[in-house]
Amino acid sequence: MDALYLVMPAYNEEENIEQVVRDWYPVLEQTGPDSKLVIADSGSTDRTHEILLSLQQTDFPKLVILDQTGKQHGPKLIALYRYAIQQGADYIFQTDSDGQTDPLEFRAFWRRRYEYDAIIGHRSSRGDGRFRAFVEGVVCALLRIIFGIRVPDANAPFRLMTTAVVDKYIDRFEEDYFLPNIMLTTFFSYYHEKLLFRRISFKPRQGGVNSINVKKIFKAGLDALKDFIRFRKNM
Repeated sequence: MDALYLVMPAYNEEENIEQVVRDWYPVLEQTGPDSKLVIADSGSTDRTHEILLSLQQTDFPKLVILDQTGKQHGPKLIALYRYAIQQGADYIFQTDSDGQTDPLEFRAFWRRRYEYDAIIGHRSSRGDGRFRAFVEGVVCALLRIIFGIRVPDANAPFRLMTTAVVDKYIDRFEEDYFLPNIMLTTFFSYYHEKLLFRRISFKPRQGGVNSINVKKIFKAGLDALKDFIRFRKNM
């Protein structure tokens, strides 16, 4: 059976993390015996890490915790993807640890794993507000202008990918790159990998405080534009 590494970055998610683990852990039963739930928690200042360790030591033996990945979301994703590659996973499924995605929607992705290199969620309706939807729209417009690709959702944290296709592109990122999911989506589309977008639900954050504000998003947008242009020159 196929080994799936279900990976999540986490940062100050003490209000969500236990329920998220309990909700997503049964997904492993739909896959192979060597599948793992891997969570990168580095830099949390609340009880996130303590809760994860307690869960790992009690009811969740297939839970792996990475604690040396840096604080930011992007570097955590890169570290998680590299770990899955190194451990010989067949597939990588990435979601976030804030409770906004629905584990019940995973099965439809898993059923079609042999048809595509990557299946990425399309958040056609978003519970996290119009501003976030607007930002995603701007990102997709920039990708269309700069790379000539059309994607409905570049950054969705609900993506099933073959480990092989991630391995093809992971070395293009420096360890601290902050938007690897957007660029992976871009690479998959630009280089004509077998790619499917499938609609998913996307709930409001289930607890805690989002660490990203408007000021940070604006700065990240400027940095992203520079990086998009840099990547495009090398493609």
